[in-house]
Amino acid sequence: MEWILTNKAIVSLAVLGAVLSVSASVLQLRGSIGTLGAKWINGAGYALMALSMALFVISGYQAQ
Repeated sequence: MEWILTNKAIVSLAVLGAVLSVSASVLQLRGSIGTLGAKWINGAGYALMALSMALFVISGYQAQ
């Protein structure tokens, strides 16, 4: 479980979340998905970014 608190894992989660959020907007603009689908994908992206921030804080407390 230590690997989840590494910098690479935390940054990867944040980047993946950002890619999901941008993808939701692009796919909705192209008409590939509807509003509800975009909302779900965007929510998943924000959830990954929030998880990344939480892990960043936890890893900071563990380092002390």
